[in-house]
Amino acid sequence: MADMATMRTERTRESRRLLVTAAVELFAEKGYRQTSFMDIAERSGISRGSIPWHFGNKLGLLEAVVENQLQAVLADFATLDGEPLAGSLDRLVDFIRLPATRLFITLLAEAVEVDSPIREHFARLHQALRQGVRSAIPITALPPGVDPDAFVVLLVGAVMGVNAQWRVDPKSIDLDAVRSTLRALLPTEL
Repeated sequence: MADMATMRTERTRESRRLLVTAAVELFAEKGYRQTSFMDIAERSGISRGSIPWHFGNKLGLLEAVVENQLQAVLADFATLDGEPLAGSLDRLVDFIRLPATRLFITLLAEAVEVDSPIREHFARLHQALRQGVRSAIPITALPPGVDPDAFVVLLVGAVMGVNAQWRVDPKSIDLDAVRSTLRALLPTEL
């Protein structure tokens, strides 16, 4: 009996993972509003009816997608553990190159609309990103008069802006040159 319950729990977990993975890909490709349950079901190989069973509705699925991506980013920040921020820029560039980071750009376009159903979720994602970066920055390494929170907003904005530019015109954006330039601009203690 316990084996059946364990197998059922594992199947449920795997179905949920497949649905979130498909939603990440499709939201990145088509946007949140243009992606249907049928699209997600076809991509994941899981029945359309499973989506509301797992997530309640499409917004619940979006919450799971944002949470999934947020946890991945925060887990990456946690592995820095004292690594200088300037040295971790390699990881930021690698992060930009991941197909899933297209999701951030696609969702941003929808999130800036005042009545967007995803605006609040995206705002929480940005807050968590800023907190993750902020925790990696030794305040004493910043030049005098530089507000740490404003610096973090600038740094996260720069990375997101590079991501957007590279997604639009990857042949014209040299991510390695951008990384080197950003490194040169950061205080060496970071």
